[in-house]
Amino acid sequence: MNLTVSTEAAKWYKEELDIEDTAQLRFFVRYGGVGGKIPGFSLGVKLDKPKAIYASTEVENITLYIEEADAWYFENSDLAVRLDKKRNEPIIEYV
Repeated sequence: MNLTVSTEAAKWYKEELDIEDTAQLRFFVRYGGVGGKIPGFSLGVKLDKPKAIYASTEVENITLYIEEADAWYFENSDLAVRLDKKRNEPIIEYV
């Protein structure tokens, strides 16, 4: 699985979540929400320390990652995160 995060999206997360360099931002599966890959679930983000990384990338001096415990959600898909400039918010795509 590949995890890609655009520079613009990483900057957005840094600003909105008041993240400093060298932080670790986890994408995790949560119950509920809208726009997820599997009905009834969606993707959340939080500052966390990795335990068992499934996929990761470093952008803008922060590590963005997914834990092995959440691998089932992606079902052999890649995750791409980019910034919607009109709405000024990240767009999450399963490719």
